Amino acid sequence: MTHRIVLNAFLCTLVCAGGLFAQDQSLPPTHANVSYGPHKANVLDIWIAEGNGPRPLHVYIHGGGWIGGDKSKKGEPQKHWLAKGISYAAINYRHTPEASLPAPVHDAARAIQFLRYKSKEWNIDEDLICLSGGSAGACTSMWLLCHDDLADPNAKDPVLRESTRVSGAAVAGGQTSIDPKQIEPWLGPMVLQHRMINMAVGEPTIEGALKNYEKHEELYKEFSAFNHVSKDDPPLFMSYGGDMTLPSKNAGHGIHHPVYGVKMKEKADAAGMEAHLLIGNGKVSKSETYANANQFIEAILLRKKK
Repeated sequence: MTHRIVLNAFLCTLVCAGGLFAQDQSLPPTHANVSYGPHKANVLDIWIAEGNGPRPLHVYIHGGGWIGGDKSKKGEPQKHWLAKGISYAAINYRHTPEASLPAPVHDAARAIQFLRYKSKEWNIDEDLICLSGGSAGACTSMWLLCHDDLADPNAKDPVLRESTRVSGAAVAGGQTSIDPKQIEPWLGPMVLQHRMINMAVGEPTIEGALKNYEKHEELYKEFSAFNHVSKDDPPLFMSYGGDMTLPSKNAGHGIHHPVYGVKMKEKADAAGMEAHLLIGNGKVSKSETYANANQFIEAILLRKKK
């Protein structure tokens, strides 16, 4: 009994001192697991910032090849953004093993519409929304950035009347195309070994996806942001690792290859769209304006309205 009392007193001392056994100090969302759509996976978290007037919003879309993943993220990025007066949201969406394209991307689009629908209640500045994400989250973010507005002013569902357009996107390791007929010449055959490419269209194998390519061609082309680049698209910041080896070494290298960013920037430059490309932490390619994604996001969201 004496030993137990001593141990309990020791643990209490550590807790009170903020030591090893202290309770989790993470900042809970202002609203957690809010349903933004009809499906179980359609939930989001939001941390609402304080400040004068409606607050700009940073929306994080997680990666995982559209096959898995979750809105939780290592570290606590929301604290950084809240300190700057920027609200932060993170979303979940359906995965392709259960619902292939367009499900994961259109879910993310609906999340943006829902956030706009809640703008007055949650004090969101509808004109200052910036996206971020890695891998498949980057792919989705770039699609939303470049795609025409999905708002339907005549929709019975008021959420669907809201705009899907955003102010910018900062992405990492993103696929600017998912079309196997386009990316294999860019990156070599190993990129097609990543399950993202075949699962995107509901095919269990890449062999099946290629055999049935004509059936899936429209989806592959539609959900490749590369095909939607235009002069009126908002600014984009892309970052990639520094391994430029071609052909790509393996599925993981191929699906996050820097050439995706090179091709996207070439097309953006030709179209007159603002695009920044950071490869290898600036050793291979760098932006003359922004050292990193956070600088870019802050410039987009903290700019003064004209």
